[in-house]
Amino acid sequence: MFARIYRPSKTAMQSGKAHTKSWLLEFDAETAKRIDPLMGWTSAEDMTASEVHLSFDSQDEAIAYAKNNAIPFRVEPDHSPTAAPKAYSDNFAFRRRKPWTH
Repeated sequence: MFARIYRPSKTAMQSGKAHTKSWLLEFDAETAKRIDPLMGWTSAEDMTASEVHLSFDSQDEAIAYAKNNAIPFRVEPDHSPTAAPKAYSDNFAFRRRKPWTH
């Protein structure tokens, strides 16, 4: 049972930063999902990979939890945006260096 520790990115469906401040520990699937022949639904035999998502306030807390419980893990780098967000009104600002055109 292998785990990954990461900070979730902002989804395309939200304009705010909800659920992006915490670190998650999720388990990788040990077996592939299979399709039920009768109904056509996909199902997995491994419950930890699809249902268990542990949330932590910091990366260090998640690493400490994995080490205390002898869970092998990998830490994925944080992909937080580095550029400052811009407002729509900045397109028409007086300080704009280039003229606004289509």
